[in-house]
Amino acid sequence: MDIRKVKKLIELLEESDIAEIEIKEGEEAVRISRNSTQPIQAAPVYTPAAPAPAAPAPALSEATSSESAVAEFSGDAVKSPMVGTFYRAPSPSSAAFVEVGQKVKADDVIGIIEAMKMMNQIEAGKAGTIEAILAEDGEPVEFDQPLVIIS
Repeated sequence: MDIRKVKKLIELLEESDIAEIEIKEGEEAVRISRNSTQPIQAAPVYTPAAPAPAAPAPALSEATSSESAVAEFSGDAVKSPMVGTFYRAPSPSSAAFVEVGQKVKADDVIGIIEAMKMMNQIEAGKAGTIEAILAEDGEPVEFDQPLVIIS
């Protein structure tokens, strides 16, 4: 809120019989009072509500089955660096970034994770062959969840 507006509010308060005035503009608020016998309270800070989680946290049995799926393969898992929604292709009508049996280089993109409306490309991290794709297209993924196995 502009300081000139606050000064104008003080002047209005002094010229009238009003003991207190409070003005809100969007997320900003100011309260001006005179001769108050009440203890001074800090004005509440308005923050945007946190978005609801995309999906409930996976159950222990799901985590255990995910770990056992990784244990079935001899390669290294490429794990999700964040929580979000995993996409195997750049758009619904495009071909997937990788398929099982495909050879990849360390800097090849294997998928995209959408987090907070940002599309984050996930790279293979090592050269090799895609042994398995563990994350489904369009499904939520957790931090450190295995996405693909590269051998």
